[in-house]
Amino acid sequence: MATDYQQAREALGARLRELRFSCPGGRLTGQQLARRLGWQGSKVSKLENGKQTASPEDLRAWADATEQPDAYPELAARLAGFESHIRSWRRALANGFKPMNEGLTAEINRTSNIWVWEEAVVPGLMQTPEYARHVVQRYADLLNVTKGVEDAVRARAQRQEWLYQPGRKLRVLMWEAALRSLICPPSVLAAQLDRLTGMIGMDTVELGVVPFTAPMKIVPANGFWVLDDRLVVAEDWHAELWLDDADNIALYRKVWKTLRESAVYGADANNVINSARRELGSR
Repeated sequence: MATDYQQAREALGARLRELRFSCPGGRLTGQQLARRLGWQGSKVSKLENGKQTASPEDLRAWADATEQPDAYPELAARLAGFESHIRSWRRALANGFKPMNEGLTAEINRTSNIWVWEEAVVPGLMQTPEYARHVVQRYADLLNVTKGVEDAVRARAQRQEWLYQPGRKLRVLMWEAALRSLICPPSVLAAQLDRLTGMIGMDTVELGVVPFTAPMKIVPANGFWVLDDRLVVAEDWHAELWLDDADNIALYRKVWKTLRESAVYGADANNVINSARRELGSR
């Protein structure tokens, strides 16, 4: 099932194709337009077929090269719409969690390396089923989703098979808040923390924890995943953003690397997790 984001990108591509066909100086082939723009022909094809997200600079250059500069404001508005409403949770979850899970699972299954930052929750690929159930239920309650919670829990559990396949690597950074947020009963969080300590040392997992006391070079906010340097999946309250343009991917990788400078690993990470675990024992 195509996401709202992908459908909007394809619609923008169709509009770009219309501009190429309706060039006042005569209809242009893809190669002719590429030569005017100084691009490879494959970029024209990818943009028109919704396989790549245009930048504002791409759109302005396209409008100028097709001799229709007045079309740029419309194109820019379409692109801005991607970020404002195209991937809204309410629309995406109208039929429950299953379609959303299927799309993300497909992307993860074709990925070899994942970089994750989470500031307040344990990442899905490391969640116990009971912890996952409480996380998913919190979102379901917020967004008035009435079906599919158990499907989502099962999907998260099945997705974790990725961790046991050769050639895969999950690099996770978590703020200490993720170890202490009581979005579930203390007993459930305790079991989740035990799961994390058991994952330290897995050859497919690199787990870093950013302690509350660590000096920070950037605000520890906005969880995101980077998949194989080809896709960023970032979450906000209203939407899930899928970003595949090189500039945004580079920005998120830079954010991840900056946060990593504040993280501890191995025995030090285990100590932070165990400290949170001990405090739960007194509740």
